[in-house]
Order: sequence, then C-alpha cells, then structure tokens
Amino acid sequence: MKGFNRQNQLFSLCGLNCGLCPMFLNKNCPGCGGGEGNQSCKIARCSIEHNGAQYCFQCSEYPCEKYDHIDDFDSFITHRNRKSDMEKAKRLGIDAYNAEQAEKANILEVLLSNYNDGRKKTLFCVAVNLLELQELQTVLKEIDRKPDMETLTLKEKSAFVAGLLQDAAATKNIDLKLHKKKR
Repeated sequence: MKGFNRQNQLFSLCGLNCGLCPMFLNKNCPGCGGGEGNQSCKIARCSIEHNGAQYCFQCSEYPCEKYDHIDDFDSFITHRNRKSDMEKAKRLGIDAYNAEQAEKANILEVLLSNYNDGRKKTLFCVAVNLLELQELQTVLKEIDRKPDMETLTLKEKSAFVAGLLQDAAATKNIDLKLHKKKR
C-alpha cells in the first residue's frame, strides 16, 4: 500500500509471519509495509488512521471486528495462527518473538535448500509456520539421525522430511494444507 512503511518485514501488522511465506521468499512480495506494497490492505489503512501502530496489538481497539474471522482462510501463507501469534508477540515482546521467527526462518532455509524436490515449498512453509520451534528442532534432529540420508535421492529425502513434518503435525492435530476460501 502506497505510503505505508514498517521496519519489520518478517512479522506483519496483522500477525502473518511474512518471513515464512513463499511469496516473500520468492521476492514477489515485499512483506507488510515493505514500500511497494503488494495490494491494498484494510488493516494497513487502519494502522495509518490509528497513529501508525506497527502491530495491531498496540492499538487501543485491538482486537477489533477485523479479527472476527481473520484466521478462517489462508492465502499464499497460512492465516490460522494470526491471533495466537499476535498474542504471543505481545506476551513475549516483539524482539523475542522476532528472534524465534528468525530461528524458524533458518530452519525453513535448511528444509528448502536441502530437501525441497520442487514440490514441497508450500508444505515446508506451512509446517514451519504452524509447528512450534521445539517440534521443528526435533524434526531436524531426526533427519540428522537417519543413517542412510546421504544415499537417498532428493525425491526420497523430500518425502522422508515431509513425512516427519506430517507426523509432528498429526500429534498436534494440525493439518498442513492451506485452507483456501471457496469462490
């Protein structure tokens, strides 16, 4: 959105983890308040009208009606944890939250660089968004413990890692598919 700029491009005004989004990673989106803006955003407009809050939780009206169904559907990135991530950032403080997200971004980079067969980017992004840091660290340890990992093809490695992420998600009753709104 023109005229809307923020320092933190990794965690959006509304609670999206932009730094874990395939559109951001492909440089197709500058992130929330990245200058060029990807599209008109009613929440960015609201921020401008409310003294430029950097995060919705800083607004005296948070949570407002804009948050009533904010987690219902996904876009390129999962929207399912926006309210809980916003509350977590508020509780921990933005610096601690960003530090955790930076660790998650590093894990995502490892997954994409070493185990993406060209078909797992969305799955990896959704998994890193929805699973807790400790769960992701456990998955990385399981990958390291697999004795024949070096002998597997990329497709086999990718399937193995995807299975580990799916298993970790299943224990928490988390679906790793994007929930798109039916048109």
